[in-house]
Amino acid sequence: MRRLFALLPLLAACSSAPPKLPPTAPSPLLEKPLPAFERPTLGGERVATQSYAGRPVVVKFFAEYCKPCQRTLPAAERLHREHPDVAFIGVSEDERESTARGVVQKHGLTFPVVLDRGNVLAGRFRVSEMPVTFVVDRRGFVRWVGSADQTEADFEQAVGAVSSAR
Repeated sequence: MRRLFALLPLLAACSSAPPKLPPTAPSPLLEKPLPAFERPTLGGERVATQSYAGRPVVVKFFAEYCKPCQRTLPAAERLHREHPDVAFIGVSEDERESTARGVVQKHGLTFPVVLDRGNVLAGRFRVSEMPVTFVVDRRGFVRWVGSADQTEADFEQAVGAVSSAR
């Protein structure tokens, strides 16, 4: 019986371990610092990645014409609401602002969304296909990259891992 009680603190420590990251999509940015940017949002404010120092960040690239993107945006909005400590930034690759606004409205997105005019951010993040999602830890390093091959559960696990890690 004493052995059982001696093991209880160990078991408690194991159960409170932060979630591990799921398998990631390949990316040259993995384990590298988040590329810094400052852009106006569709809502008229400015979003600057530097202002999120010390917080986990999710950068989600999408476009109206990308059918897999349309399937992943509701999960992004849900996770944004469930993890207020995590900064979410949407990056629309649509050509027209009106199209980007339509996607935001259709999915009820409440996180800031920027229109990537001229695909400048897509180039900086080396986006070659969509959807793509970058999950960044509190130190500012890209820890997980989601693509069309990752599941909603993978995305949720990645956000949970960076959110709970200190």
